[in-house]
Amino acid sequence: MANLNALAFQDVVDIVESLPEEQQATLIDIIRHRLIARRRQIIANNIRQARQEYDRGDLKTGNVDELMKELSK
Repeated sequence: MANLNALAFQDVVDIVESLPEEQQATLIDIIRHRLIARRRQIIANNIRQARQEYDRGDLKTGNVDELMKELSK
């Protein structure tokens, strides 16, 4: 098979369409689960970073009015 990095998007679509329907459905499930896992990892990383910033005291706290005043400075 050709180098996957060199395949154009339409080439990938054509390859997937050439698969039997059951394999197409399986591929969709695999991709969907991988996207979900990637999003979860990004969220977990953001939470970890926010906790570290909070522990260092780098986060500001307050209500919406205080935040709006701070932003308008």
